[in-house]
Amino acid sequence: MKNKNVLKFMESCPSSDDFLPDAMKIPFRTIQPRFFSGLFDDPLMLIPIRPLGRSLLVDCGQIHHLAKRVVKSLDAIFITHAHMDHFMGIDTVIRMVHVSPKTLELFGPEGLAGKLEHKLKGYNWNLAEDHWCSFRVREVHPEKIRTYFLSGPEGFSCRFEHEKPRQDRTIYRNRYLRMEAEICDHRIPVLIFRITENSTFLIDEEKVAGMNLVRGPWLKRLKKMFYAEELAEKPIAVPVRKEEGEEERTFPDAGVLYDRIRKERTPGSLGYVTDVGFSEENAKKLISLMHGVTVLACECAYLKEGLEKARSSFHLCTDDLNFLSRRIRPRYLLPMHLSKNYLSCSERLFEELNPPSGVTILRPEDYATPRPLLPCELPDFGDMLP
Repeated sequence: MKNKNVLKFMESCPSSDDFLPDAMKIPFRTIQPRFFSGLFDDPLMLIPIRPLGRSLLVDCGQIHHLAKRVVKSLDAIFITHAHMDHFMGIDTVIRMVHVSPKTLELFGPEGLAGKLEHKLKGYNWNLAEDHWCSFRVREVHPEKIRTYFLSGPEGFSCRFEHEKPRQDRTIYRNRYLRMEAEICDHRIPVLIFRITENSTFLIDEEKVAGMNLVRGPWLKRLKKMFYAEELAEKPIAVPVRKEEGEEERTFPDAGVLYDRIRKERTPGSLGYVTDVGFSEENAKKLISLMHGVTVLACECAYLKEGLEKARSSFHLCTDDLNFLSRRIRPRYLLPMHLSKNYLSCSERLFEELNPPSGVTILRPEDYATPRPLLPCELPDFGDMLP
């Protein structure tokens, strides 16, 4: 059952749609991306899946501003790499979910399971209960995925489960989307992700009329077969309009029929790129995985003048992002993770970005959350005395 409180909170959060005019809403059907980082804060992308009332999280920097009920809605967390600004928030996640009877999935590069194990070993778990949550960590290697299990009831002891070969780029899927990953270089392995919505059942009414098909219960059966992945070589009876009336015709392959009457629509997709060096190998992987993505959320740590700093720190600058946007051609481009060296001049970033025609730049606020409190803004103990 959907958690109404979770859905209500998600609807109130700023999404990538909030950076667009009303006439240019991003065409996602089942996911509702929420970018919590602003231009300067640690990267953090929440991806609610509306039909499930559940969410995915990409990167895990400072997440103290996420409500507990939102963190508890997470099914999986995808970590690009374990630098502090991308992984430090996992402590907050542990604090919020460790007494919940569930298993939370984590995906990340080689060595992530050991890093999570060492974080957990920094605490005492002598009061662990049988109903506590556990973590399953899937480390993405070039040719395989290694899986580890950290059991909450056992004080989060870590054990190796299994290793499976990678068949393709897909590392996670459910009935509404799939998550693909590539491994890039940041002087350590770093993952980049593409989330693509699954195809949805859509009928072109003009095609239905053109085949003289009569609408009826067969459409519901066809839809049910589509989502059950049972269309191929399965017969379906459909009423067909003739001059003398209607007659029932059996199509031997429901999949072929659906292909003839389906409405073409490209599924929505979201690309997420952060902390990658601008090398020929990285660029090839980026362009191949992200080509034609609906929204590309991509780091741009430095302006053009900071090219040397970008190269030495294995980050991107504005010239690099312009190069990539011309080849990837996303519909929307969301720059993020700008260096704090530009706190007083963030507008220069948008002056230097020059994507090709047809690409719209999304402009997040510098900060998505309030600044930290100062002591003078809180009452002291004297003010609390009767």
